[in-house]
Amino acid sequence: MQAFQVLFDRLDQVTGTRAKVTALVNHFRTVPPADAAWALSLLLGKRRRRMITGRRLREILQEQSGMPQWLIDDCHGQVGDSAETISLLWPAVRQTLGDEQAFRGESLETRPLHWWMESLLPELSRQQDEQQAEAVLKLWCQVPEPLHFIVNKLLTGGFRVGVSTGLISRAVAEAFSLDESLVVQRLMGGFEPSAQAFSRLTAPAGSEESRSSAAPYPFFLASPLDPERLSGEPAEHWLLEWKWDGIRGQLIHRGTGVYLWSRGEELVNDSFPELVTVGDALPDGTALDGEIICWNEGAAAPLGFDTLQRRLGRKTVGTTLKRECPMRFIAYDLLELDGADIRDQPLRQRRQQLSAVLEQVSHPERWRLTASVGWSLESWAELDAERQRAVAQRAEGLMLKRLDSPYLTGRRRGHWWKHKLEPMTLDAVLLYAQAGSGRRANLFTDYTFGLWNDEDPPQLVSFAKAYSGLDDAEILELDRWIRRNTVQRFGPARSVNCELVFEIGFEGIHPSRRHKSGLAVRFPRILRWRRDKPAGEADRLDAALNLIRDGSSSG
Repeated sequence: MQAFQVLFDRLDQVTGTRAKVTALVNHFRTVPPADAAWALSLLLGKRRRRMITGRRLREILQEQSGMPQWLIDDCHGQVGDSAETISLLWPAVRQTLGDEQAFRGESLETRPLHWWMESLLPELSRQQDEQQAEAVLKLWCQVPEPLHFIVNKLLTGGFRVGVSTGLISRAVAEAFSLDESLVVQRLMGGFEPSAQAFSRLTAPAGSEESRSSAAPYPFFLASPLDPERLSGEPAEHWLLEWKWDGIRGQLIHRGTGVYLWSRGEELVNDSFPELVTVGDALPDGTALDGEIICWNEGAAAPLGFDTLQRRLGRKTVGTTLKRECPMRFIAYDLLELDGADIRDQPLRQRRQQLSAVLEQVSHPERWRLTASVGWSLESWAELDAERQRAVAQRAEGLMLKRLDSPYLTGRRRGHWWKHKLEPMTLDAVLLYAQAGSGRRANLFTDYTFGLWNDEDPPQLVSFAKAYSGLDDAEILELDRWIRRNTVQRFGPARSVNCELVFEIGFEGIHPSRRHKSGLAVRFPRILRWRRDKPAGEADRLDAALNLIRDGSSSG
């Protein structure tokens, strides 16, 4: 645990990429594989094992110390994090406990990280009520104060540190003389922390045990279109496809197994069993990249994302849900053919082989597995008109892919672009505000906005929440305004005077029974602060309903 504490402190103190990579490399090289595996898992943030909730830890602190509840709540409200709140209050609490409460025992900080994660903390989480409270208090008394924050973070499962997945992959590659893309590929599909798993991850290239037969490939991601990058590029050298509003996935058939992975590296076989069944008809050793989307057989356009949401996270899917939310996998690309990785081949060649593979598929529901439609332009002057056709297709916009592009890893600019439709927009009134978290725990940064209904007189109805879009200066200005114009408090939220108008942008809108307005939007964000507009001139619900009817954006 001491080595992990040193690593955590180092990563928290330095800002340069090279310094962070060096710290990671040194750690991975010097600690035992079991500890390196747990450090990797925690840093990746893929495994968030919540041993005890932050609320429960605060309760234990209050019960064992006698500290006023209001004081703990106020401190937590200011800090925004239970683990940090407790670690900051602990020195004062420790003084009030007295020597009779000082637990003696072994020096826990010298025990290895894997022992903490596999034995001590899970055992503590399984205890109940008073027994658990006493065990947590004993733990706090036994570990040095500098270790308190990290121990509490491990308990609450909210462990985060300022390193990206790419940075971690680079460090592992450097530490064990591997290609970074190989490390990224081996990490796909999840990483279960163990000495054996870490040894497989860091095995020399070509090791047969290094990759799971079920593992997907790292996804290649498109960047927002930079029109200047297309100047001088012949339009006929690019492939255009619709950018569908589903979820990205890989459908893989290897051996006797079929695996459907989301871009979030979750195995979603249970949510989409029809696609798994059709995937079984693919030739062995095939991996497709594509879109999981709801689409009625024979329909010209897909169903909305709100329909797809009904399938997400399902462990069992009944007959009714299958009928109302029919699934299709639209294949964009072929990544593996006859068990061979073909990602280095140009897109033009991969697409030709994709068509040949899909022609071999024989299944009663063959319509569920189709190739995406691709086409080229004669000149870039046609591009904007093509993008506008996405409205009728119920697509988000266009994808532009260079025909000679390989299938790379992550977001590499220049090969693939996404050219989305302009966002839908509405002018809405600020109704509620709530403090953020982390470095913005002291600022109101989470906002709820409303539109006018058609009652007489009109009333504001909550419509969307947004957390991004303002710069730091605007956030500070708005925070001061919220504090001066608070009308009521509801726990951490405040209602404010209904005076400020903001232009809200979003990618989609659909009816929803769960929301008071009867509507729900996708990816809402603040586009601008409408200082020029009084609240009475904000948009009405009718304007939102018109967006559903015509599928176009609103000015």
